[in-house]
Amino acid sequence: MRLTTRVFALALAGALLAGCGHKDKNAPLAFVPADTPYVAANLKPISDDARQAMLAQADLQLPAQLAQINDAADRVASQNPAAARLLHALAASFKGNTVEGFAHDAGVDLKGRFAFYGLGLSPVLRLELSDPKAFDGFVTRFETAYGKPFGNASVGGQSYRKAVSAETHTELVVATVDKQGVIALLPADVSPSMLREALGLDRPAHSLQDSDALADLAKAKGYQPWLIGKLNVQRLLPLIASGKDPLFTTLFTAGAERESAKTGEPLANLTKIPPSCPADAARIAARVPQLSFGYTRLDARHQDSRLDVSLASDITQAFDGLKVNLPGLGEDASAPFDLSLALPMLEVRDFWQAQADAVAAKPFACPALADLNAGFGKLGLILQKAATPPVGDLIGLHLALDEFSFAPGAPLPKISGRLLLATRNPAGLLGMGQMALPALGQVRVPNTGVPAPLPANLTTALGEPAWAAMNDHALAVAVGAGEDGKLASMLNAPVGDAGRLMRMHFNGDMYVAWIKAMAQKIDAMADQQAAMAAQGAQPGTVTPDRMAGLKARFAALEAQAAHVDSASAEVHMDSQGLVISNHLTLK
Repeated sequence: MRLTTRVFALALAGALLAGCGHKDKNAPLAFVPADTPYVAANLKPISDDARQAMLAQADLQLPAQLAQINDAADRVASQNPAAARLLHALAASFKGNTVEGFAHDAGVDLKGRFAFYGLGLSPVLRLELSDPKAFDGFVTRFETAYGKPFGNASVGGQSYRKAVSAETHTELVVATVDKQGVIALLPADVSPSMLREALGLDRPAHSLQDSDALADLAKAKGYQPWLIGKLNVQRLLPLIASGKDPLFTTLFTAGAERESAKTGEPLANLTKIPPSCPADAARIAARVPQLSFGYTRLDARHQDSRLDVSLASDITQAFDGLKVNLPGLGEDASAPFDLSLALPMLEVRDFWQAQADAVAAKPFACPALADLNAGFGKLGLILQKAATPPVGDLIGLHLALDEFSFAPGAPLPKISGRLLLATRNPAGLLGMGQMALPALGQVRVPNTGVPAPLPANLTTALGEPAWAAMNDHALAVAVGAGEDGKLASMLNAPVGDAGRLMRMHFNGDMYVAWIKAMAQKIDAMADQQAAMAAQGAQPGTVTPDRMAGLKARFAALEAQAAHVDSASAEVHMDSQGLVISNHLTLK
């Protein structure tokens, strides 16, 4: 399954750069059932400039991705040498190549159309090819690397190749159909009708293209047509819980067979699905009916996207009209790193208590959800503790960093910035801090917002001066020269609009600083393990090859970060659900 996932991910990654021409009967979306549980596809082409910018970004990420693939291959080599060979072959096919060059060698049309979707739960990827012969050659190379010939078969005059997994009772089907590549994971005993539909020989009674569902979704959510995805949870969970989906039944039975072989439990007992499970699955799905995502802006310098999580009305009503009194949540960030996070514990506690009460009144009957019942049972005790000050009084936090860096060998980073805690009782929070730290008891912090310096014995470890300031709504601390002058504006910054839950921003320099700090930690770990090995001690769980892979990954991340100008995210609740917006600006 891991191998299949990586193959799909590879093909999908190339397809994400693809475009869409006019609507026609052979468009990939014409093969997607209207009731598919999941889909990701494009409707129109992106501009050449934007495509080249995305390819450049993909090339920067490529070394880190290849390091992960090789690392995964090494970890599965002892249990599955064929899969390891395939993964190494996948990484080797990129050696000395770019993403665009790889797509060319594999015959994938980066200006073509694609659709990744579920035929039931079975994943199918259909994408347009620039060179079908090159695609066939690509599959042949992987067949050779796999070390075992793919089976050759045909249905309805259409030939295809398949790799059968005896462990999971599934088969990976690959075919070239009318200048389109098709890759699907199906049950090994797939029915002729399902196989024909997967290959596109038979069309669905109602297609996603006919329904215009993705176009309507894009219009409603503000998605651009270059990539739109949807996960229909109300379709997905019942398919799983009913036990009637062909792929789920196959995988579930294969797992039950392995369990039966180990424990001796009769297979019939392990594969029995109680009738309560579909009803409980539908109940859960009604709480989160759908997830969708798409780009909202995509050009040579900007990559903006949006994720929508549809939620039940009682969930949205609890938060979409809530105005959190957190200073900073309502303004654009100015610091190199800026995070405003709403934590209205009173409202959060009431919401989750209502959920726990609902489950207690009507527990889930499906045996597979017994842990969920137990979790909600424990939630009541956790919520009682959360009601205790200072946690129970918390409203949110605002963190702004102007500097973050690690000196080689330093135990702590050098930090310059401010932290604000919005609370219903700032004086009480300060008092608890003074009880925990006697040295803090000497500090008198007025509630006028005027900074009070913290004693040196509290700030020695930081190596920077520090101050505290407070008003009637929040307590704030500043660390670093000149940061005290920014506390007043932080305490009085605009609060969030109704429904706003989070804002985050960081610039490219701060991103690079984080990556360098993590890379330094990896280097220190490598030096420590090398020293231990030299002394004959156990060097640790991370092998030298894996350590080299980690270092290569962070080097690639640092190169990628150097091209980032800024990134930001915003989260809010509206009447339909949770909205998460991301914005990336390149240099």
